[in-house]
This record gives sequence, structure tokens and C-alpha cells, in this order.
Amino acid sequence: MSTLVIVESPTKARTIRNFLPSNYRVEASMGHVRDLPSSAEEIPEAVKGEKWAQLGVNVEADFEPLYVIPKDKKKIVKELKDALKDATELILATDEDREGESISWHLLQILKPKVPIKRMVFHEITREAIRDALTHCRDIDNRVVQAQETRRILDRLVGYTLSPLLWKKIAWGLSAGRVQSVAVRLLVCRERERRAFRQGSYWDLKATLTPPNPPLGKGGASDNTPLGKGGASDNTPLGKGGASDNTPLGKGGQGGAFEAKLVTVANVKVANGSDFDENTGGIIAGRRVLLLNEEQARALLSRIQNKPWTVTNLEERPVTRKPSPPFTTSTLQQEANRKLRLGARETMRIAQSLYERGFITYMRTDSVHLSEQAITAARSCVQELYGSEYLSPQPRKYTTKSKGAQEAHEAIRPAGSTFRTPQQTGLDGVDFRLYDLIWKRTVASQMADARQTHVTLLTQVEDAGFRSSGKRIDFPGFLRAYVEGSDDPDAALEDQEVILPALKVGDKPVCKDLEAVGHETQPPARFTEASLVKMLESEGVGRPSTYASIIGTIVDRGYAKLITNALIPTFTAFAVTTLLETHFPDLVDTGFTSRMEQTLDEIATGEAKWLPYLDKFYRGETGLQTQVKEQESQIDAKVARTVVLENISAKVCIGKYGAYLEAEREEGPVKASIPQDLTPADLDPEQVEFLLKQKTEGPEQLGLHPETGEPIFVLIGSYGPYVQLGEITETNKKPKRSSLPKGTDKDNVTLEMAVSLLTLPRLLGTHPDTGAKVQAALGMYGPYVVHDQGKVGKDYRSIKVPDDVLTITLDRALELLAQPKAVRGSSKTATPLKELGAHPESGELLNVYDGRYGPYVKHGDINASLAKDESLENFTLQKALDLLAAKEAAGGGKSSKSKKSTKTTAAKSETAAKKTTTAKKTTAAKKTTTAAKSETAAKKTTAAKKTTTTATKKKTT
Repeated sequence: MSTLVIVESPTKARTIRNFLPSNYRVEASMGHVRDLPSSAEEIPEAVKGEKWAQLGVNVEADFEPLYVIPKDKKKIVKELKDALKDATELILATDEDREGESISWHLLQILKPKVPIKRMVFHEITREAIRDALTHCRDIDNRVVQAQETRRILDRLVGYTLSPLLWKKIAWGLSAGRVQSVAVRLLVCRERERRAFRQGSYWDLKATLTPPNPPLGKGGASDNTPLGKGGASDNTPLGKGGASDNTPLGKGGQGGAFEAKLVTVANVKVANGSDFDENTGGIIAGRRVLLLNEEQARALLSRIQNKPWTVTNLEERPVTRKPSPPFTTSTLQQEANRKLRLGARETMRIAQSLYERGFITYMRTDSVHLSEQAITAARSCVQELYGSEYLSPQPRKYTTKSKGAQEAHEAIRPAGSTFRTPQQTGLDGVDFRLYDLIWKRTVASQMADARQTHVTLLTQVEDAGFRSSGKRIDFPGFLRAYVEGSDDPDAALEDQEVILPALKVGDKPVCKDLEAVGHETQPPARFTEASLVKMLESEGVGRPSTYASIIGTIVDRGYAKLITNALIPTFTAFAVTTLLETHFPDLVDTGFTSRMEQTLDEIATGEAKWLPYLDKFYRGETGLQTQVKEQESQIDAKVARTVVLENISAKVCIGKYGAYLEAEREEGPVKASIPQDLTPADLDPEQVEFLLKQKTEGPEQLGLHPETGEPIFVLIGSYGPYVQLGEITETNKKPKRSSLPKGTDKDNVTLEMAVSLLTLPRLLGTHPDTGAKVQAALGMYGPYVVHDQGKVGKDYRSIKVPDDVLTITLDRALELLAQPKAVRGSSKTATPLKELGAHPESGELLNVYDGRYGPYVKHGDINASLAKDESLENFTLQKALDLLAAKEAAGGGKSSKSKKSTKTTAAKSETAAKKTTTAKKTTAAKKTTTAAKSETAAKKTTAAKKTTTTATKKKTT
């Protein structure tokens, strides 16, 4: 007797094999084995002529989905069928969520087993959990399958109905999505707020005070501090480390200097940032506050300088803080982004790996519940590592408030009945750091409350009132293990403490320093991945398990750029959002999308019927199909491609090669490209005028080259500012150019700097081992040195501060070239499937890596997946360059049919760029034509971007 167990991934299969007897065979399905068709060539010949075939859903026959098996899954399906022939029992052990339930159901439909079938579920991969799951198998939950299928059909209807409309009206290759479009609108709305923001300025005073000098021998200010109130570590066991044990004088010690801030003048509140109206830059109407300018602040300072200070009030307020609940999918993504600077996709990739290797429980969950086993394990850790005084008096039990919480039945926590400390796991790198985060959060959830005392001290000098705020940690409790937003709890505890001297009302502190301080109000912060995830979850939009892929799609599609952890929407995002808000407001409304999510949850529980809901949503009087037919003729493509920004006289238009300005001048319309790094919120009238003037009057001349006498110009192109030697003429069509180093403002460029930049690439000398030349140059990703051996290849290294591309020597370059090459991004720890060689411009080593969705190549921030039918053996460096160029063009919101060459510098000419783009466009277009038999089919291919498939159609039972 033998049993076949099917899971999703090879890693999961390898781990589970260790926990099962030898008569169990564990195989992987590699994710979904069936899906809706994602290209025209996947549609079976029998239905290719049907109107609904491109949609993949027969809307005329009860929304029957057309399921097909992709080419790359046929071999896997055959292997599973062969394995089933020798089995006497089949166990479907996919993940315990909707996707996992759906995968099991699809396997059942394809394999058609004639042996007994069981559905095994578990939320952690440990010996005990797997053995226990074997004894508690169940049937497939068809209601959960139906909910997942309804969600998949709904997403297909939205994406495949709206995306073609965007191609026609704005730009080819764009996409719309049920949750994606709402998320993009949130980014755009925040950027609109930043544009509408008007800065306000205000002044106040800041004083540095010290306690009154005590008589000699009488002791410091802390002599009269009651026992147990003064030190944060009074009740902390020896060796456990109180928060203020090593705190320097003035922060944790009594008697040190402390700060006081002006809050009132003549009993009138002094204005601060919260008193300003963001839309006017002035004080909020009706608010009675005193707004000080610089002159008034300095006059007040002079008036009270050297006057006596008096303590007028002292208030101590005890505060108790409880630990946060254990992680859910959403909160893990948020904290990993804040603490570890990991993106949502990277967090989920690492968590998936930790789960499959048996380190943590299932990572897609909305629940904060901990099992009794987990609570016991966490409390044991607290007892052993921190002592009984740090243990909460009673076990803490958390419940999930969200109605829709359903993915798994427990929070994300370390796996097993005993928790391995991070040091005991043998993990390293980001695996260790993420496990450490999960371990700390879980253990802290069973720890005692933190007890703090907040202190407010009011002082008066003349008619000016000042406030000082302090915080004393009386007992750190759970903060000893976990402080949100900090990797080091001990350091965070110290940072949180602000100990004020033990003063009393009537005391006369001494003013050691008094200064006037100017402030400016700040615009609303852009969304980070963490704050966007938090917003989506709070609004009930989408499922937390899908947020990582949604944010990834937004960036991949060119709707946002991820810069220093901020998601910055592009001009394309503005155009698409405006079109959807104007013509399909419900689809980008968070309330409407949240209600859709609730209905999908109700389908999973049997409270709602899937077919009437889909029919009303798509074919009803106000259904999506009806709306698109009515609105398409009313949408003016020229208007749709135009982004209207207040205070900007020129129009911002979306073109084939990106966003550009268009303005009417006496000589006619003038167009100018907008640099790719210029965001909608930062485009101001001065920049607009500079870009247009550069087009009409020519570039700004910096001076003459000291050797050639040619003029040197400073210009701004699509890729940012650059310097140019000489003018473009018939005989000099490609004058020498060089980008400005990153962070250099064009207004700060001197003639000497420009001359030096134009010497790049600099020949430093020859390599002593090869005799080949060594150069220093400035590339797309910054300065670098290169060892150029011609046909043998080029070896590159980045130049980092304090080295300078303009002054680096041959000896230093040789030192850099002798160092091991670092691979960018997350691929640095991955083993490549194939090494292709160095990028001809940036010098970065290009490799093929094995990703979650198949092989891909990476260059800088760009990941490009190989075609599903691409042979790894025949995949060359040139193919990789073409693939990356196409992905970069599509990612910039441009047609993915047109492949734009990757540029070394911002300085490449617009003409050359267009020629290069056109040449590569032809190649890409041919590939697109081959892959799809009609323009519509090709467009569907882009919109779907899902797992490819080929084969069988099945109706849900």
C-alpha cells in the first residue's frame, strides 16, 4: 500500500518527506496546474471562434470559466498521473487558504483519481503537525473553491474589460485591476494632496534649562526622589538591564540639562504645525493662536533673556502599554518594511521559504489567534530568558476583529511546540532577521505590560510659558523583547526615555541657552509599502495575502516608482486614475471595492450566491459591460492622455516615450520631454519654463572649453541633467555628453566640473596582469571602473564615496577590481541558473535566476521574466539586453511593443533614443505578432500576465 501526497512546492515536499513513513510519496504540483488562458495561443481550437474566448469566461453560459493547462505544466501533470498509477490513496496537502483549496480542486479535476481521496491541511510543517494532520483529513470545501473561482472570474472581467479601453485611450500595455486600480488611486490622491499643499512657516523659542544649583554638600536634584520612582530599572532583576542603566547624564540621570519649548505668550497659545491649513499655508480659520515670525521671536528672546525662570506646574501621569498581537500577513509586511526595509513581495518570499522549511507557521493569515501550544511555548521562552516578573499574569488570548478573516486559523509564529531562538535556527541574512522579528513579536505577546510615567513640566519667564516633556520607563515589560519599529529593544528603550530632573513648583531653573527656531510645515508623507498595506487593510480593500503581488504589479506596470522606500505615482498613474474616476467611479472607490470583498467572503461561507452577483456586476443595467459600451464613445483619447496640474500653464501629456510638456507659443506648439525622475508633485512652473525654454531658445551655455574653445551647455533630458560639448550640427550630430553625478544640481555645475565630466570615460592606465586598459566612467547606476579585455570581456566595479570618478587613480581602481563582485539586490545570495556576462554599459553582471514565477534576469531595479517557451541553453546576453530594455520601456508607462535601449548616461540624445527605440520596437512587435494572432489577442496577453495554461475546461460543481 502506498500513498501519494501532493503539495505545491519542491521545498515543502522535501520538508514533509522527512516526517512521513517510507510508503508515502510526496510530489509538488509547482503551484496552480490550471488557470484561465493568458494568451491567444492557449485557447483551444474548438472555442477560438467564440466571442468570449479571449475573455476566458463564457459570460453567456453562467460565467463558465475556460480552464487550460500551460505548456510548462504538462510535464508535471503527466508525472503526477504516473505517480498516481502506483498509489492506493491520494492526499491533497496544499495550503490552507482559498488558493490552496482551489489548487487541490483543480488537481482532482485533472487527475480524476480512482483511489480514495483525502484533503490534508496544516498551518506549520513540523513532525507533530504533519502526523496530526494525517489523522484529521477532510473533504475539499467546495464553497471555498467557489469563492476563489468567483474572485478569479471577477478579476478577469475587470482586467480584460477595462485594460483594452486604457490601451485605446491612453497607452498600449496599461492594465486595470479590481484592487490594483484602487491602490493606484490612493497613491495619486496623496500626490494631489502634496501638490495642493501650501507651506506655512512659524517661529518659536527653545531653551536649555538646568536645575537650580544646590548648596554644596546638599546633593543633586534627585536627593528627594521617592524610592522606586526615580530609576527605570529599580525593580529590574540584576543582569536584566534596566532601560536607564547606562543612560548618560541629561537623558536618564537626575540633575541634567533638559529642553523647554515655548507654548504660550500672555496666556495665548503659540502656533505650531498642527494649527496650519494645508490648502492655504495659513492658520486654520477660527483658531485663536499667536503666529510668530522671525522678527517677533527674536524680539521676545531679547525681552526675556537673563530674566528669572520659575516652575509653575508639574504633572506625572502613569501609563500602561500592552504588547501588540502576533503577526498577521498584513502586519508582518508592515513591520518588515519599517524595520528591515523589505518590500512586501520580498517579505512574503522569505516567509514562504521559512514556512516550507518548517521554521514558522503558515504566512497567509488574517488571524491573531495563538493555539494553546503556541501560548505555552511563548511563555516558556519568557520564563527562561527574561524571568517570571516579565511574564503576563494570565495567558494572553487575541481575537481577530476583522469579519473577513479566514485564511488560516492562527497568527504567524515560530513553528513547533517549543520555539527555537533565532540563534538556534542556523539561519542567516534576511532569513534570520525575519525569523527574529516573528520570534520577538510572538514572545512579546505573552509578556507583562510596560509601565511608564509621562511627566509634563511647565515653566514661566515673564509672560512666556514653556513646556518640557519627559518619560520614565518604570518597568519595561514586553518592551524588553520587542519595540515596534526598532531592531534593538535595549537601544529603543533608552531612546524612549527622557528623564527630567526632580523639580517642584516654585523652583528656579537656570537658563543655559535660549534660541529662536524657525519651522516650515511639511506636506503629507507619501505612502510606503507599509503604510499602503495598512491603508488597504483598514479600508477592507483586497486580501492581505494579495497585497505583495498588487504592489509589485503597480511598480512593474509603471504606475509608481519605489524611491527610498516611498511609492511615488507617475504621470501615467494620474492619467489612468482620472479616466477611471471620471467614467467608472465605483471601480476606484474604496467603499465599493470593500463591499465587493465582503460579498466574496460571504460566498465562501454560503451567505451569498456567486452567479447572481457576477451577473449583476457584469451584465446588469449598471454593470461593467454596459458601462464600458456607453462610456467608450464619450472618452476623448487626447483628453485622457492629458494630465491637468494646477498652477502649471503647460499641458502634461502621456506619449509613446513617456510624459512630456506641451505649450502654445508664438511660433506654435512646443513639446519638451519631462525627466523620468521628476514626479508630478515636484513639477513646478519654474521647471516647466526651463524645459520649454530649452526647446525654444536652445540650451544654457556654461562657458567655453579651455582647450577646444567649443561652448559647453547644461541641459535636461528624459534621463535628467547633463553637460554637452558643442552644438548639434550637420557635421556634429552626436556631440560629446556626460550625465551629472547623482545628487548634483544643474545650477551648481561649474565650468571646471563640466570639463572634467566631459573627459569621461577616463583612461587610468593598463592592468598589470593583462595589459588591457582600465577606465573610470559614469553610468546609469553611478560611477564605476572597468577592466576592458575586449573579446575576453569587461570586469566592472562601482565607485563608492569617498572615491571620486574624476580623481580616482589606477592603483585604487586595481584595488576595487581585485574585490569580489557584488550582485545587486536580492539576487546577491542566489545561485544563478546561468551566467550571461557583464552589462555593456553599467558593468553589472547579468545572470539568469530561478524565481517564484520561473527564470528571470535582473539589472538594477528591473526584473524581466523569460518567455515560457524560452530555452535556457539558448538564452544569450543579447536576448537578456533586449528583454530588459523592453521591460524598462513598459515599466515607464510606455508601450511594451517598443523596446528602448538602456542608456549609460542621461546625456544620450533624444534623436538617438528615438532611433534606438524604433529599431527595437520592430523586433518586439514581430515577437508580439507571432505570439498572438490578432491585435486584441496580443493585448489580452499583456493584461492577463498570469500563469500560462493549455487544456481542459471544467465547470465548478
